[in-house]
Amino acid sequence: MLDCLGALAGACVRLWRFDGRGLRVVGNADPGWSPMVPRGAGLVPAPAGSTWLQPVLEVEGFWLQVDGANEAAMRTTAERVLPVVAALLQAERQRAFISEELAGRYEEIDLLYAISEILGQTLRLEEAGQTIVREVSSVVGARRASIMVFDEAAGALRAVAARGFGVDGLVPVSVDDDCSVAARVYRERRMVSYDPDDPESAAGECGEVRGYRGSSFLSVPICYGPAGAPLRCVGVINLTDRIGGDRFTPGDRKLVAAVANQIGAAVENARLVERDQRQQRLRHELQLAHDLQLKLLPSPAVLHGDAAVAARCLPADSVGGDFYTFSRLGRGRVGVMLGDVASHGFSAALVMALVMSAAGIHAAASVTPDETLSALLDSLSTELTETEMYFSVFYGVLDPSAGRLAYASAGHPYAFRIPRVGEPERLEATAPPLGLATAGSIQRRELPWEVGGDLLL
Repeated sequence: MLDCLGALAGACVRLWRFDGRGLRVVGNADPGWSPMVPRGAGLVPAPAGSTWLQPVLEVEGFWLQVDGANEAAMRTTAERVLPVVAALLQAERQRAFISEELAGRYEEIDLLYAISEILGQTLRLEEAGQTIVREVSSVVGARRASIMVFDEAAGALRAVAARGFGVDGLVPVSVDDDCSVAARVYRERRMVSYDPDDPESAAGECGEVRGYRGSSFLSVPICYGPAGAPLRCVGVINLTDRIGGDRFTPGDRKLVAAVANQIGAAVENARLVERDQRQQRLRHELQLAHDLQLKLLPSPAVLHGDAAVAARCLPADSVGGDFYTFSRLGRGRVGVMLGDVASHGFSAALVMALVMSAAGIHAAASVTPDETLSALLDSLSTELTETEMYFSVFYGVLDPSAGRLAYASAGHPYAFRIPRVGEPERLEATAPPLGLATAGSIQRRELPWEVGGDLLL
């Protein structure tokens, strides 16, 4: 290009660049010598006489050399050629800048894609954190970086990944710590960046006493805002000790913020998946407990030949405290027990299992229903006191040969004797619920019973 310009101007034209020590030719052939750097435009000594040297003012560090017949001709040629050379240099500089920007954007986009892929392959930030820290710090040029996540149980930020130092050496930081930049970023849910060259930025309330080793730092909250819900912060990304200038650019801040948003969304999704998995496991365990509890209840077939029995239990929850049991007591006698442990759920189900286990033993060892319930209360009094629970229970003994029904009811809803002919008879409670009743307060009642004619409900 310079050859063409020189040919058009009828002179020899060269371009020089100052590299800090002297002028180096960058356009046209190297003449084998280098001119001294003058104070401004003018003639300078050359092996063949004098030559004209003039700075390209629009682009710092470049000089234009023109050889000619005389000073006036060389100056005129320089004035004609300089605008074209300046425009070419500016265009080249702009092209290099755009190429650098495109390369930087490509690197950033590639980073975002890489992090998306990393987060998509795991449900735990602890597993992906080290790779994310390495990738982010490499792109923004930070020698030291860390990811801290909020530990809800401890109320502190805990490091899960780091570069430039070990995670094991980092003590969890309370989110209420006024001397921690990371804690402040988490509390305020906003980015904090410190530039030592910017007097407007602040290093923090405690200055250099805590935290970062480099002069500048960048701390970005990891947050996620579900649709229609407030912003939820789950951690912080910290970067410092920047390579190639101790200052994080606006582009660095935007990139790290985008990465933090990705991480926040991934952490929130992982939390929802984990919660759903826990709920599924809980539902499965509740169903198993429900099935197991129903299997503890005896089949009416155990009294086949001694009594006609029908029973059905439908717990209000997956597990509960409702129960019944039957006993063969010999000489044709049959024991029937029906009860309900106060409250619902696992606590009631556990007490129910204890009651059923003890009921079979005491029913076989006792003669009358009141003795059975008194023995049941005595054996379970410690558990009922510790759990602050109680249960109502009805226990009746049918003696077909004697034509008699004896029963004791500890606060249970009314049972009924329904005769084939006549009005049903309500069997009232004879004591408070077990757990509220005292020893010796359980009474017994007896009434006639017609085999094949009466129904106990």
